Amino acid sequence: MDLVLEKGSPKDRSDRLSKEQRCYELLDSLNIDYWRCDHPDSNADTMEDCMRIDSILEAMVCKNLFLCNKQHTKFYMLMMPGNKPFKTRELSSQINSARLSFADASYMEEYLDILPGSVSILGLMNDKDNHVELLVDEDVLQSEFVGCHPCVNTTSLKLYTKDAFGVLLDAMGHGYTSVKLIGE
Repeated sequence: MDLVLEKGSPKDRSDRLSKEQRCYELLDSLNIDYWRCDHPDSNADTMEDCMRIDSILEAMVCKNLFLCNKQHTKFYMLMMPGNKPFKTRELSSQINSARLSFADASYMEEYLDILPGSVSILGLMNDKDNHVELLVDEDVLQSEFVGCHPCVNTTSLKLYTKDAFGVLLDAMGHGYTSVKLIGE
């Protein structure tokens, strides 16, 4: 199946999950320009899958990691370039949270209404009580476009970075903390 980049939401949303539909409704209500690449036969489960899909998107390939502290009382979504290795110690020192680890998928579903492989900035629309703090590597913020999922990993979206970290986050009542990850 050839991957195609289309502007805006699908014309027929009847076969889409409600959480995906809510993403399109939010983006449309905010008049945010976005492009969509459906890939139902090629879930974006791995960075290799994402690289192929993102070559169509021509956007920053992001790793979106769902993390927590040892006590499972603080949760973080980290957006970083897909080609950078993640070093826990490097991030921990910047956010003053020792012993970070990957959070259990049950918290991801509870707070963001997403499953592993679908972690995305758009999941924050479901985090009304701000349980999850968004951390963004400064390299992501420097790119013109950012890629993300509409809460499912069978579709990928391309957004202007300025819209994603401006209008979109403002509408969701979320901010972000910029971090600098070297990854060496």
